Amino acid sequence: MVKNLLNLFFPKVCLGCTNYLIEHEALICTSCRHELPLTNYHFDGSDIVKNVLYGRVNLQEATALLHFSKKGIVQQLMHNLKYKGHEDIGKLFGIWLGEELNTIETYPKVDLVIPVPLHRSKLKRRGYNQVSKFGQEVAKALDVEYRNDILKKVVNTKTQVFKDRLKRSTEKDAVFIIDETQELKGKHILIVDDIITTGATIELCTHAFKNVEDLKFSLATMAITD
Repeated sequence: MVKNLLNLFFPKVCLGCTNYLIEHEALICTSCRHELPLTNYHFDGSDIVKNVLYGRVNLQEATALLHFSKKGIVQQLMHNLKYKGHEDIGKLFGIWLGEELNTIETYPKVDLVIPVPLHRSKLKRRGYNQVSKFGQEVAKALDVEYRNDILKKVVNTKTQVFKDRLKRSTEKDAVFIIDETQELKGKHILIVDDIITTGATIELCTHAFKNVEDLKFSLATMAITD
């Protein structure tokens, strides 16, 4: 009764197209779900995401759930996720991708899932890391540990700053650092992020682990730019 009244006065809308959701629909309407541009990279054995970081980061496996294009449905969903407080979008995509990865032999062999972190000032302003729920659900599906306390961002940057990667290759200019007390030797880490474009962010993240021996990396993101 109360739920029906709430829906009457405060109807829920699709976060992809803003049309009203009907009963049994959540976050995204059925039509938008069918229109989501899935990559299927992890099923096809595609190296497209790996190739973004070719020669910079040696990835064991890498995939993205969706294609991201300007003014497309994925951009709308990501905007709602990052700036409108709709963290459940990340949860939805984490459950979705996690269940798919769990059917693929190589992905369940990771030891832990680590999200790309936000700088503490941005985290304070936004109130959440948009990758958190995505990473938590992927880790849950793979039955491995989710750790958001290992990798930390110590330089508050804008996107364009990442273009000059070489400038930040020294210890002094490090954008990301790790907690040196962690026992990471020999681990296989799955890094998770929202969108991969140039791969600069991921490169800088992995650079923070440069002194850890026998470390392996894989990557899973919600989307990849076309």
